[in-house]
Amino acid sequence: MNRIRLLPEQVANQIAAGEVVERPASVVKELVENSLDAAATRLTVEIQAGGRSLVRVTDDGLGMSRDDALLCLERHATSKIVRAEDLSSIATLGFRGEALPSIASVSRFTLTTRERGDDGPEGTQVVINGGKILAVKAGGGAPGTTVEVRQLFFNLPARRKFLRSEETESAHIQHYLSLAALAFPAVAFEFLKDSRLVWQLPAVKTADKWLAVRERLRSLQGGDEKLLAVDFSAQFPPIIDEAESETPAAPASFAVWGLIGAPGVSRSTRQDQRVFVNRRPVENRGINFALLEGYHTALMKGRYPVCCLFVEVEAAEVDVNIHPAKREVKFHRERAVRQWIGQAVRETLLKFHAPAPAARAAPIAPPTPAEPAPVSPPAPAPQRQPGDLLNWPMSPAPIAPVAQRPAPPASQQPLPAQVPDQPVTPHPSALLQVPLRLVGVIGRLYVVLESDRGLVLLDQHAAHERILFEQMMRRLEGSGPSPSQRLLLPETIELSARDAQFLREQLSTLTRLGVGLSEFGERTFLLDALPPFVKASQPRRFILELADELKAAGQEVNALRLGESVVAKTVCRHAVKANDPLAGPELENLIEDLRHCVMPYTCPHGRPTLIEMNFRELEKKFGRTQ
Repeated sequence: MNRIRLLPEQVANQIAAGEVVERPASVVKELVENSLDAAATRLTVEIQAGGRSLVRVTDDGLGMSRDDALLCLERHATSKIVRAEDLSSIATLGFRGEALPSIASVSRFTLTTRERGDDGPEGTQVVINGGKILAVKAGGGAPGTTVEVRQLFFNLPARRKFLRSEETESAHIQHYLSLAALAFPAVAFEFLKDSRLVWQLPAVKTADKWLAVRERLRSLQGGDEKLLAVDFSAQFPPIIDEAESETPAAPASFAVWGLIGAPGVSRSTRQDQRVFVNRRPVENRGINFALLEGYHTALMKGRYPVCCLFVEVEAAEVDVNIHPAKREVKFHRERAVRQWIGQAVRETLLKFHAPAPAARAAPIAPPTPAEPAPVSPPAPAPQRQPGDLLNWPMSPAPIAPVAQRPAPPASQQPLPAQVPDQPVTPHPSALLQVPLRLVGVIGRLYVVLESDRGLVLLDQHAAHERILFEQMMRRLEGSGPSPSQRLLLPETIELSARDAQFLREQLSTLTRLGVGLSEFGERTFLLDALPPFVKASQPRRFILELADELKAAGQEVNALRLGESVVAKTVCRHAVKANDPLAGPELENLIEDLRHCVMPYTCPHGRPTLIEMNFRELEKKFGRTQ
């Protein structure tokens, strides 16, 4: 007796629906992707009861003829690919041809479509109930397609039972729609929940793609977060396939653009971390690590960046066919992608920190007459320990004081409408590039400053930490090749097969960093030397953390990276503390030294050194504006 039998088509569709249709948000995702692939310029999504009772997606895309409308309901019927080779260069959001028949097999499904450019007034309507076609008839409507899904999982009560509350399912739908709206700002989106308009997003018509994403972000979540524009491009090196051709193929292009949060803008989760690969919202651990690596000391431990990044690679360089719901992608050269994304974030932050040459050349306001133009570095506070390396301040040359600006009269105070809106500005000016006037110190810790944009608070301890940290790192960088100090008793370390293989490939890099590590068996290594500034009480833990650092930072990590935590702890002990009184000239030199830092807006631990409250925020707090 044969025990293996071929499943009926309806059962096969329901099994496929279990992979594709996880919840109502999955239905919305598949239908919206089809609409976007059909060149729609306007999308309307309607749901009821969290998508359980109704999901209706209407678009003005290309539409379908009667034959195509019937054929699209067959399994693996698609217009996106033709040959197996097309799977290696997918340029559309959908491609499998499974979504519509899978959704139709677990719902009461109605498809109404009319082909764009069809002179006839009639379209086609197909009515399906649980995978069975009930009617195919003529239907009126505008060019485009409307898909109506009612009573999802009505014939699978076990699946319906596992759906969450209406609010939870609605939140999942809205989250996906917000991602789709960000990926395609040139498309108008309308979202209705239980016959109530949630939001209506007009199409953003502008050639500036950064401005389009900013406007779409403001429409979706509002807020005045300071975001920085990212623009980075590179080329993959060509791969020579000796079996096919002796000439290398043309190098593949790579680009990263979008918006990232300025220093101080972060979240406790990755919820506001939006990443798109060829306009497809994805989740990728490598990109998450690259973002953290790009911020490095500009981000507190346990905090995550805010970003809306678009990665653009040639279709042949990324595999989108590795996840049933297409949420994850795999890059063929992931190490290069991670390195470039981290570099793009790092360069954007450095450009934001870098002072504007024009602003530095022309002083905005003359210094206070009571103070001389060049102020010599003040003597260190009595509490500081003597020592050339950590005495503050350590300026290579005398630095001019901060320009003193008289407070404008009340009639000239900027009104809220006159304050530039930071999120709309493509390149917001850095806070330390504008003139600052010293007002005073509160709590013997927080320095109160005034700028032409509002109120500024400076943490003198965090600011001094950053200054000392960068000065010490610069001195260590100038000390020549990475030194190495032999251990009195070498340690043997046994690792897992995966970590052992990774470290075996990185032995030359470790030697360059001053770490003496050599093979001592199949999965055993001998640690006999470390850089002088690295103290490892637990060698195995140190090697594992070092492997993680190498995986995150790539081949370009330098030896100083291994000692950054030691340097950060050292400067924290020697920096000015709360209740350390600083005179006016000392505070001015502190601010001026901070201006010369590479990353002046965060301390080495990622805490902010400066906080700004603009005039608009002050007006709101005093009730002058709503």
